[in-house]
Amino acid sequence: MTALTPEELTLRLETAFDVEFTFHKVDHLVDILAPLDRDSQDFILGWVERIASTNIQISYEFTRRVVEALDRLDRRVIEAWAVHAMDTYDSKGLRPALEVLFKVDDFLAHAHAHAAGAFFDEVKTVLSNFLCGLSGRRLELKQGEQVHTDSERLYLPNVSASMETEADNFLLCKARVAFMWAQTRFGSCRIDFDAAFGRFDDKARALAAFQALDNLRLEACLARELPGLWRDMQELSRRHGDAGLPQSWQAFTQAFDADPGRPETVLALLEQAYALEPPAARVYHAALAPQAIAEVRSARMAREKMLLRVKLAELAKEQREEAAPQTHGQPAAERQPPAQFEARQDGQAWELTLDDTPVAPPEDVKQLLTSVSLDWGEIPPEMLTAAGDGEYDPALYETKEKNPDEVWQGTYHEEGAHLYPEWDFARRHYRKNWCVLREIDLKPGDAGYVDEVIEKHRGLVKHLRRTFEAMRDESRWLKRQVQGDDVDIDALVEALADAMDGREMSEQLFMHRHRADRSMAVMFMVDMSGSTRGWINDAEREALIMLCESLETLGDRYAIYGFSGQTRKRCEIYRIKTFDQPYDAATRARIAGIRPQDYTRMGAAIRHLSKLLNEVEAKTKLLITLSDGKPDDYFDIYRGQYGIEDTRQALFEARRSGIHPFCITIDREGKEYLPHMYGHANWVEIDEVRKLPLKVADIYRRLTT
Repeated sequence: MTALTPEELTLRLETAFDVEFTFHKVDHLVDILAPLDRDSQDFILGWVERIASTNIQISYEFTRRVVEALDRLDRRVIEAWAVHAMDTYDSKGLRPALEVLFKVDDFLAHAHAHAAGAFFDEVKTVLSNFLCGLSGRRLELKQGEQVHTDSERLYLPNVSASMETEADNFLLCKARVAFMWAQTRFGSCRIDFDAAFGRFDDKARALAAFQALDNLRLEACLARELPGLWRDMQELSRRHGDAGLPQSWQAFTQAFDADPGRPETVLALLEQAYALEPPAARVYHAALAPQAIAEVRSARMAREKMLLRVKLAELAKEQREEAAPQTHGQPAAERQPPAQFEARQDGQAWELTLDDTPVAPPEDVKQLLTSVSLDWGEIPPEMLTAAGDGEYDPALYETKEKNPDEVWQGTYHEEGAHLYPEWDFARRHYRKNWCVLREIDLKPGDAGYVDEVIEKHRGLVKHLRRTFEAMRDESRWLKRQVQGDDVDIDALVEALADAMDGREMSEQLFMHRHRADRSMAVMFMVDMSGSTRGWINDAEREALIMLCESLETLGDRYAIYGFSGQTRKRCEIYRIKTFDQPYDAATRARIAGIRPQDYTRMGAAIRHLSKLLNEVEAKTKLLITLSDGKPDDYFDIYRGQYGIEDTRQALFEARRSGIHPFCITIDREGKEYLPHMYGHANWVEIDEVRKLPLKVADIYRRLTT
């Protein structure tokens, strides 16, 4: 292609800089760009226009300096330079962003990190999902200066750039996360470091020897538990040029072959290792932080001891109430003596027994048992004794959240809030930590409202219950089985044809009726923006009541959250029914309390509810949005194409994580934007409340059969 003429360059630059209002002169910029080839012109102008969508002054200064940088930097580095300037503008303002452009030499010093490094904000979501799939205590990824864990949080630096390519740097982050997980999972964090190193004169040398030995033990654990990733880690180490293990240390590896899961083996070898020079760490190894581990572990052990006994008391009460009616008129000690549980771990599953009766522990109790066993090495018997009435002050173990109404008063506060990125379609990059989101308990409404709705739609509720009961009992034919309930005609015809050709007949000639496995988790995301005021709000509430009445017959796990907000600093999610809450009088009152609030900033809400949905174990996960219109916000660029593209990107992220999004809208103009956001087959428009529950039933059947 031929290069752009000065006239064409002038038009592109004047449009980007909006010169009628900014009065920027572009003649000297045209003189700079005109001698370049068309490919370079297009590259620069593309970034000029993308940066201008964020701030025109930053774009103007970028244009003045980019040609000189083009001769010195790879294009990938220039892209990272531009994005870094925009990110700095988002987080710190105009002047620091301009400093990024003015001090290009400072950026050059870290050019490789910006161009090929793995940034924490970009890898956090993927690695958090990876971490959720690993056994042991639930862990959180955080940003820190050093790669280490305190036994509850895993810390990675802002950017990891020890490897040559971006792909290898991402793999490095994953390897470091796996290694820190191994430290928490296989006992490195339950060592009493003061007692272990007390007999050594040089505590720092003893710590280095312990860590070197423990690294060898954890290598053996990872090779056994995650063999595929462990092989990738060895290849990373080779490409990084890590030194091999000295001969004097190779003998220690044999000690971990038989039982690498016990840190006591490391302590038994510590005396020998103390006399040796420790080997160099591998690129994915993590530092050991004894003080941080000890502080966090001590506080956790005290809290979880109380919490486990309290949870077991609640569990024992439920079991005894189910087994026999409560006897009145007896002293409390005789009526409910302290319950003594027994716990056994089978693989990663926990089994509880009470009075020789198996008890199915709920998920929170399973997590407590896992965490306690990691800290103690086993479950101490005294922790399996249910707490007595009033034995612990609830304030010691209950987590209290700040009052959201107080938090929002005056200036906006981000303490304790969830921060989410937002997709800027003009920039073609995320705005990092851009949306501030809080969960709020919805105030209950009139409890009698639910009964009125059920009475009003009595016939429809009965029809829906029958529909959902039929879905619960649905089954399907599994074909080509060795034995079954009927002959598979298609398989029989193919087998006879094979026999006529001289080939061996297949034995898979039958069909077997199989009841569908309903492993479902459904999240209802309810639009509570101001535009739902009136009949739309009534339609949402009535439809949710009828759906809940019907879903209770199906047995699927479901949750209901409302969403609204005002600007990126005040995105709000309203808890109506969580996955663990029953459909009781309190939930019914909260559904009755659904009222229009502010605006419709959908991207942050989708990202947060997708995160909650991904924490639930289910084969099929649905995110069903009930809305009356397109994404919108108060006096904000979110209104229009920006909001549509951010919502589309958030839905793409949800689908990538295994969630099926679907939208039910009451907006008659939804066909203009919903196919672009949800896809042509994942939305439906309705015009009356009676159709809403029926449409959801259709969605269920389609996605679960």
